Amino acid sequence: MMKAINRALPMALVLALAGCSLAPTYQRPEAPVPGQWGDGALQQGRQVQNLDWQAFIADPTLRQLVGAALDNNRSLRQTLLDIEQARAQFRIQRADRVPGLNAGASGNRQHLPGTLSNDGREGVSSTYQVGLSLPEYEVDLFGRVKSLSDAALEQYLASEEVGRAARIALIAEVSQNYLTLDGAERRLALTRQTLASRENSLALVGQRRSVGTATELDHQEALGLVEQSRAEVEVIVRQQRQAYNALVLLLGSSEAARAIPAERSGEPLVLQDIAPGAPSALIERRPDILAAEHRLRARNADIGAARAAFFPRISLTGSFGTSSAQMSGLFDGGSRSWSFMPQLSLPLFDAGRNRAGLSLAEARKDSAVAAYEGTIQGAFREVADALAATDTLRREETARRALADTSRATLALAKARYEGGVDNHLRYLDAQRSSYLNEAAFIEASTQRQLALVDLFRALGGGWPAKS
Repeated sequence: MMKAINRALPMALVLALAGCSLAPTYQRPEAPVPGQWGDGALQQGRQVQNLDWQAFIADPTLRQLVGAALDNNRSLRQTLLDIEQARAQFRIQRADRVPGLNAGASGNRQHLPGTLSNDGREGVSSTYQVGLSLPEYEVDLFGRVKSLSDAALEQYLASEEVGRAARIALIAEVSQNYLTLDGAERRLALTRQTLASRENSLALVGQRRSVGTATELDHQEALGLVEQSRAEVEVIVRQQRQAYNALVLLLGSSEAARAIPAERSGEPLVLQDIAPGAPSALIERRPDILAAEHRLRARNADIGAARAAFFPRISLTGSFGTSSAQMSGLFDGGSRSWSFMPQLSLPLFDAGRNRAGLSLAEARKDSAVAAYEGTIQGAFREVADALAATDTLRREETARRALADTSRATLALAKARYEGGVDNHLRYLDAQRSSYLNEAAFIEASTQRQLALVDLFRALGGGWPAKS
């Protein structure tokens, strides 16, 4: 009884020590950013953590286009395949923590000359074996294999967050390109309308010049405005076509591009009010920050593997089966065979290799800490810039709308006074220029505000369900 206990104690001790990790206890670094946003932060509106991209995008056509891009975009597909590679790599590494078991059969026939045989006679010898074998398995006394598995897991989780970031970026890019296309088409409609108005004015000036109430200078100025509008039409058409081509590329399918409407509703395309929440929520939600933290955890696990390299390593190899000189006797009584080959290795001299490996792992962790903190700072600035843009563009859009309304009324009055002979043609031309510029500026401010809202949504890590 005591002999059995004495035999079991070493094995129990090995199993108890197996999986013990030498990795440092992970502690998340302090966020190197303020605890709240600036004074311009929007506090009213939907919280991003409670808002997915379908709710953020108000326009049903844009929602349809984003869905098509998520299904067909080639860059996103490549990113998702990279995630599959990381998952497979983690599964390979995790498999090293479990002993393997192989089944095999082998046969061997050889001719030996008399000078090499035990009895001095030449002959043919045969050996046949069938059984199970244990490939080389490392007993993870100091957590080296576990640390490597943990590092692979964190790399896989980081790749998943990169995939989430790619999805959010694609949602934002499709939305912004659609908004850019919408803005270009609204400006194109305004410019064509202005061109038609200026062509009518040119015809009116021509009639007045024929009867002597308008000069050649009036005619040339009116003609100049017409040609200016024609040139601006071509500029905006070029921008509109380029925005369309960029959108088609993001959609990944010409079939999906058929859903792009030829006319605009004029309604806001995205949610107009978003509350940023606290900066701490950004750290918990934004995928690039989460990916950087997973990489930091992986480097932390690498230190454990580097530390374990200084300690002894035990490997086990064995087999169990039957052996016979005749194939027909493989399963006869007395043919059982087995082997068990434990191996212990202890590093004594490696010219500083293990110490250098530990220094490398520690340096990589310090680098990962710096990358993590830099990612947080970059994310904080992106959100702060987007908040500043949405806050100021909201007020600018209101002012530009009022200015465009005033310019439109001024143009109507200037036209009536010119046609009534009260004012000269120069004042009417100035009113035309001001009205067009202010209308175009209002469209641009409206577009830029919606683009800023999409940028804020992306910067806050919204657009894709957070991991539970």
